[in-house]
Amino acid sequence: MKPLGHFFRKLRILIRRDKFNRELEEEMAFHRGETEKDLRAGGMASEDARHAANRLFGNDARLRDQSQETVGFWFESMLQDFRFALRQLRKNPGFAATAILVLTFGIGASVAIFGFVDAALIKPLPYKNPNRLVVLFESIPLGPRFHLSYPDYVDWKRLNTVFQSLDVYAPYGFMMTDSTGAHQVDGARVSDGFFRTLGVVPALGRDFYQGEDRKDAPRAVLLSYSAWQRRYGRRKDVLGRTVVLDGHPATIVGVLPRDFHFAPAEPADFWTTLQDDISDCRGCHGFYGIARFKDGVSFQSAFANIKGIADQLARQYPDSNRDQKAFMLPMSEVIVGDIRPILLVLLSGAALLLLIATINVASLLLVRSESRRREIAVRGALGASRARLIRQFVTEGLVLVATGSLLGVVAAYWGMQLFAHYIPKDMMAHMPYLHGLGLNARVLLFAGAISLVAGVLFSLTPALRLSWSDMREGLNDGGRGYAGTMWRRFGSNLVVIELATAMVLLVGAGLLGKSFYRLLHVDIGLQPDHLAMLTTAATSESYKKDEQKIALERQLISQISHLPGVKSVAISTTLPIGDGDGTAGFRIVGRPYHGEHMEVAIRKVSSGYFSTLQAQLLRGRYFAEDEDNSKSQVVIMNETMAKQYFPGENPVGRQIAFDIDKPKEYLQIVGVVKDLQEGQLDAAPRGAMYVAYNQGPNNFFSLVVRTSQDEQSILPALTSIVHQADPNIATFGASTMSERIHDSPVAYLHRSAAWVVGGFASLALLLGIVGLYGVIAYSVSQRTREIGVRMALGAQRSSVYRLVLGEAGWLVVVGIAAGVAVSLAVTTLMRKLLFGVHAWDVSTLVAVAIVLGVCALLASYLPAKRAASVNPVEALRAE
Repeated sequence: MKPLGHFFRKLRILIRRDKFNRELEEEMAFHRGETEKDLRAGGMASEDARHAANRLFGNDARLRDQSQETVGFWFESMLQDFRFALRQLRKNPGFAATAILVLTFGIGASVAIFGFVDAALIKPLPYKNPNRLVVLFESIPLGPRFHLSYPDYVDWKRLNTVFQSLDVYAPYGFMMTDSTGAHQVDGARVSDGFFRTLGVVPALGRDFYQGEDRKDAPRAVLLSYSAWQRRYGRRKDVLGRTVVLDGHPATIVGVLPRDFHFAPAEPADFWTTLQDDISDCRGCHGFYGIARFKDGVSFQSAFANIKGIADQLARQYPDSNRDQKAFMLPMSEVIVGDIRPILLVLLSGAALLLLIATINVASLLLVRSESRRREIAVRGALGASRARLIRQFVTEGLVLVATGSLLGVVAAYWGMQLFAHYIPKDMMAHMPYLHGLGLNARVLLFAGAISLVAGVLFSLTPALRLSWSDMREGLNDGGRGYAGTMWRRFGSNLVVIELATAMVLLVGAGLLGKSFYRLLHVDIGLQPDHLAMLTTAATSESYKKDEQKIALERQLISQISHLPGVKSVAISTTLPIGDGDGTAGFRIVGRPYHGEHMEVAIRKVSSGYFSTLQAQLLRGRYFAEDEDNSKSQVVIMNETMAKQYFPGENPVGRQIAFDIDKPKEYLQIVGVVKDLQEGQLDAAPRGAMYVAYNQGPNNFFSLVVRTSQDEQSILPALTSIVHQADPNIATFGASTMSERIHDSPVAYLHRSAAWVVGGFASLALLLGIVGLYGVIAYSVSQRTREIGVRMALGAQRSSVYRLVLGEAGWLVVVGIAAGVAVSLAVTTLMRKLLFGVHAWDVSTLVAVAIVLGVCALLASYLPAKRAASVNPVEALRAE
């Protein structure tokens, strides 16, 4: 009860504080009076007794503060400190605005980038124990991350001893038929245990039953949560409804959770089992595997086990599996592996920018505290305690940090939303973890942590510079000489750090910008301007025969060719600059076979494809329009395939075969073309073969149109012509080749990294130059008397310029030198993000050093000019 009674006593005093203050004044006056009486009784004169009593009693203001704090008025003194801090900032709007703006930039950039890092790298994946999940691939000579065949998947599942479960998925969409016609919809095909392996339970309905992926099983489909919302209005009676996908009715049996996503197969609205994709062909690859470790199994032991199985299959089936190996990656690496290095680079850039901002604000506070040394000394002499003075500095620092942090968090939120808004829709679909990006608890905790660190730094740094001896010096001479010496020494070191940091960011931005330029100007083997593209998908029921497919192709090409401005039209089953990785193994007829694994990308194209793309023919000829199944099979290969499999010889006229035991199906090589970029822009050229579309037509293909007009304007007409030919043909993916290049995932990531780091670098350069200007300007103001004496003794203005610019020059040289050294280390770490540029690119280092040096010297020129314009008489009189 004693603490409670103590609390209520303080509360009564707080409510009647006016009475307390009157009683306190009376009590203090009584004690001073009694002390004075005692001194007079001892024979001291009245005036002397009064002064002696005041000295013995102590400072009234300090005693009053101590008494109020003892009874609980501390919050009032804090409120006074807060009001005083606001008055000080209002009296110095330039200082306040600069400090708050710099803090807003630094904190806002850091929090925004951390928001993306949190969404992609920190936020746990929506699966059970996601760290025990891996994705499985087959590694072939073309690369390490290729599809599995269904028989290999079955053997891997049967023979492994390390996985609790192993399933497969195929990220391919569907043709959905409803009352309005045929539509291409996003989806994926999975084995029956796929969602159980992930540890995902449907939010509505059920998962696939075991065995529901057999060919003879009834067809079932799961909906994504977003599809359930958009297409069915979140109606619970959706269960049991039928949808027609790829011409087959399927029953909706469940709805996946709201937070579920699986980036490797996104966007996916419909998830079905893989009945139609089951094949005994061991050379037909169409699946990726996912697996969950058994308890106690490590990644290394699981990888070794699955590699052993792949080696066993390669020996057992040399015709199809020779040189095929297993490859395995953690699930998190597959989902965010491509974006992780870019996010870490951006986070590092934001951290450097925050460092510069912190240094600048700390330096501003130090200079300001030195200019207030006389004020602090006077307040100390009048009785203010050291704790009270430190608390004042703490309050002022917290006001700055709180304002800058609040504005920084708001700026970070808007920055995240703006950045996410400009991510291309197709790319955003493959990064579902960015949905709901915003200020969650972890982001706010991060913002609070850096704000707390900044608050401690800005509050205590000026306060710890003040000692009682400093206060006495400040009372004697205002601390002018000490402040000048301290700031010139300490501020110079800060400027060197700022310039070095700006150098690092500028070099990083320069290399990323150069990489992006090289990426956009890489030789892709075609002329991208004036090319329009549209992908079509016809139902298999309407176009079962090859003749029907060929007739559709010729009809569309004929009608599109008559559009105004159209110069040529062609089709292809796979467009350049994409992720299409359809491959085929082959043999060279007439060449001894020793089990070599020969596999290249394969595309079906029409006779006018290469001329429409304006690809370069190196040898032979293009396809002829009349080359269909009634003629000998023909093939065109690219330059890389020719060099790889026919080194030093002309392959035109030679034959290759998909099945060496079927001579009637041999393909004759009729031409060699220069490499087209079949993969992403940064992918190395790989072997590719092109077969005549009319000798193996498909009901899924892309139209490629070259026009003399604006290619964007022709896209609506292409869609209209396709639907006039057949309203049940789905159309999607309308774009231009230039858009395909600029909006490709690789180009977007490089462009975003270059722009964001470039923005950080620009801010860092600005802050570094401002910091240098402040140091030189302050140095000049402190040396006004010295400069005046020099000029009075005959020094020329040129010598003053050399004096000031020489001081600045040394700082710039040291800062740039340190920046170059750090840049070489940092850019080496980011070399995986660079394309066509070395981490130690000399031209970039030299260009950045020149830009930074020129900007720094221009910033130093203004104070140098001011110093050279000093009137010696006025300067000496002012001192």
